[in-house]
Amino acid sequence: MSLLVTGSIGIDTVEAPSGKAVDALGGSSVYFAYAAGFFTPVRLVGVVGEDCPDGFLKPLEDNPNIDMGGLEVRQGSKTFRWHGRYHEDVNQRDTISVELNVLGERGPDIPGRFRDSEYVFLANTHPGLQAELLGQLQSPTLVVADTMDLWIETERELLLNLLDNIDGLVLNDSEAIQLTGKSNLIEAGLEIAGLVKRFCVVKKGQHGAILFVNERAYPLPGYPARKVADPTGAGDCFAGGMMGYLAAEDRVDDETLRRAIAYGTVTASLELEEFSLNKLMKIDRNAINTRLDEFLEMTKF
Repeated sequence: MSLLVTGSIGIDTVEAPSGKAVDALGGSSVYFAYAAGFFTPVRLVGVVGEDCPDGFLKPLEDNPNIDMGGLEVRQGSKTFRWHGRYHEDVNQRDTISVELNVLGERGPDIPGRFRDSEYVFLANTHPGLQAELLGQLQSPTLVVADTMDLWIETERELLLNLLDNIDGLVLNDSEAIQLTGKSNLIEAGLEIAGLVKRFCVVKKGQHGAILFVNERAYPLPGYPARKVADPTGAGDCFAGGMMGYLAAEDRVDDETLRRAIAYGTVTASLELEEFSLNKLMKIDRNAINTRLDEFLEMTKF
């Protein structure tokens, strides 16, 4: 089934205990699209500025499962930039600088031939923009969004309005608590699942994720990664693996959702072993399946 993602495309500088990457390809839609492309064809909608270097998007353009027909190169604008530094504990990071540039302007237009997309992921951006993009689609089967603490704090009403119109929400544990005001994560996740049409997924970093659906909670541990070079984009790869699997299966029942977050978990665990898309560009679906088999063996009791 057709899967569309819209989100950021960025030029990242990342510092970590394992090294440094300068002017690397990043952005929520980039990581999502590459991860989802292991499972199903992906339609990418995003904007870069006229300063985007020649060949910068080649990893996406060379991927036969990613349709770049929704890319806009906006003249007179500059590409989104982010610079982050991870601590020795890579679960902690500092944002050194952010240049919104084109992301601070109007959003992209979804091409007419993309508007029949059945599975849709609205990667993290302003909830008003997410709603605007959703309004350009015809009749999607499943719409899932990501969000962040900034929008929960500054655009709560718009975010809550968006939740009424989407099937699922993906966010991290601190954001779930912030959104609901609940101190208990299970209570928070169940409440959020009631605000959307179908389900909520709460990410807990290295500790895994919890799926909330039909008034039940399904926890899944994180894959015990031995090598963590760069966690940037891991959450987007998690969402990409999850949504890619759902679109490929064309089912959204509880059992398929539970397997989808397992695929998301192992896909993300591979991505973080190297900077940017470097690891994902070296693997195929077989590598993901092999790691899933290992993960299932670890979690079976």
